[in-house]
This record gives sequence, structure tokens and C-alpha cells, in this order.
Amino acid sequence: MNIRIFDERDTDAVLALWSEAFPEYAAPGKPQRDPRLSIRNKMAMQPELFFVGVLGERVIGTVLTGYDGHRGWLYSLAVAADQRGNGYGRALVEHAERALASIGCPKLNLQIMANKPETRAFYAKLGYHMDEVVSLGKRLPA
Repeated sequence: MNIRIFDERDTDAVLALWSEAFPEYAAPGKPQRDPRLSIRNKMAMQPELFFVGVLGERVIGTVLTGYDGHRGWLYSLAVAADQRGNGYGRALVEHAERALASIGCPKLNLQIMANKPETRAFYAKLGYHMDEVVSLGKRLPA
């Protein structure tokens, strides 16, 4: 798998991958989970930290990262269902970690949905653990 920065020509492939990996994007009561808006927003902020994994000509993985000068964040790690178990998720996370470390990021945070124990187990194998914090959120008006 080759990992490179997202190109807008990857949009349809990424949308297809995300619809498979994140079925919650289709939840009608969650308009904030608009993957097209997520791509547009990422392209406006640190687009160099949006990575795709490509096998041949096929986009099989994604990872978005961000850095605010204090903490880094990892978002939208996805690997095509038929390619899981081959180390591609690990490779994408490690690529994201190196990219953030290279710009001085001291710590990487991520959030996962509580109802995904397999996702938590995946990250635990990569050295991530639960911080003793409570995550709060508030939706801002559009």
C-alpha cells in the first residue's frame, strides 16, 4: 500500500469507503456526519494531514489528522473491509503519527464510539489507552 496526501480526485472513492466503514454516516438524525462536508472542511484546514492508502489504483484506506499546537488528533481511520487484517490500518496510523511528530506534536488523541469494542482493541494493540478524561461536546449553529 502506498500512502499519500488526499487529492480531490479521490473524493468518490473515499466517500464509498467511508459509507462502508462508517454506517453511522447514513443516520438521518445526524446531519453533522456529512462526509462531503468533512472532506471540504479538511481541505480548508491542514489538507496536508489528510492521507489515503492506495493499493494499485484503488483507495483502500484513509486517515485524517490535525494539530492545534497543543495536541494532535486522529480521525476517520478506515480500511476497506476486504483488506482488513493486512496491517494497512496500522500503517496508516503510524504514518499519521510520524507526520504529526515531524511538526512537533507531543501527544495524539482520538475518540471512538463506545459501542465499538473491536476498534478499541485495535488501538490498544498500537499503544493507545483510555485517558482519565471525560469528552464533552457541543454542536455549534451552522
